[in-house]
Amino acid sequence: MDVAVVILNWNGLKMLRKYLPSVVRTTAAFGGGDSGDSAFVVVADNGSTDGSIEWLEKEYPDLMTVEFDRNYGFTGGYNRALKEVEADYYVLLNSDVEVPDGWLEPMFEFLEDTPEAGICQPKMLSAADHGCFEYAGAAGGFIDRYGYPFCRGRILSNIERDNGQYNEPVEVFWATGACMMIRASLYHHLGGLDEAFFAHMEEIDLCWRAKLLGYQVWCIPQSEVYHVGGGTLPNDSPRKLYLNYRNNLLMLYKNLPDSIRRSRIFLRKCLDLASAAVYLVTGRWKCCAAVFRAHRDYARLRRDMDPSPFEEESNNIGLYDRSIVWDFFRSRKTLTYDKIERYF
Repeated sequence: MDVAVVILNWNGLKMLRKYLPSVVRTTAAFGGGDSGDSAFVVVADNGSTDGSIEWLEKEYPDLMTVEFDRNYGFTGGYNRALKEVEADYYVLLNSDVEVPDGWLEPMFEFLEDTPEAGICQPKMLSAADHGCFEYAGAAGGFIDRYGYPFCRGRILSNIERDNGQYNEPVEVFWATGACMMIRASLYHHLGGLDEAFFAHMEEIDLCWRAKLLGYQVWCIPQSEVYHVGGGTLPNDSPRKLYLNYRNNLLMLYKNLPDSIRRSRIFLRKCLDLASAAVYLVTGRWKCCAAVFRAHRDYARLRRDMDPSPFEEESNNIGLYDRSIVWDFFRSRKTLTYDKIERYF
């Protein structure tokens, strides 16, 4: 079996210099022997202007590269790149991820042994502090009834230290796009990432669509990687807020069953407007405007989208049928996954 580790780069020369060597080294060590399994690295470049391609040609002349004329976003970049890559499994890996020896094997072996699983992720730890979970993915992703995402090890702004409390593999709702292994056949059957999203929430949408087809999504903590995070847009960026609010509504529209879609999205919009009011009274004008732009563009984009054809929710494992935001603030921002696990 072939595993392609595909890094999408956009003006990330600094990160490539720092983290690509660990990816190339550990990928080359994968498989071998009588198994016939192998892995290789691909760098897809989204029209970088920082010398990334020139550096790759000099330092890694034998590495497969796919070059684009402009930035097609996370979604468009990966969709175009993976059309050019033949493998049995893809690993979507951010350029700002450090990988240790043996990180690929646990995820690969799990998918090989578990045909009902289509997607998995490793334990995501912080590159700055290997003893702390990283915001984007932590130990597996979940969503609440209104579409708000959270993780084992990270609920909203509360990020836990890794004390081995989430070391068991677990079926989750979504796997992080910072490091996700997916069956290549499933990726193409789903039509890849939704390019209307451009970036943010696209991996949750992909996982949700896979679950609607009956596939499982897992976190395999026996594999762990170290992620810098926030390399493209900081968490308080109005642009990032805009993409998150817009794409979350698109995700709900696409994947919720018809019986609850209208009411659930209406309630989510009310919560969004409440957050916009908070931005307004606290003087964060650009963030407030980003919410309204997100709602406007959601209404425009959904006209070209087909809602889920499924009448009932399928494979709800990982869906928290409460409000994670309400529970988080009620706990005075101390909420952790182990305190809510019984509600799943």
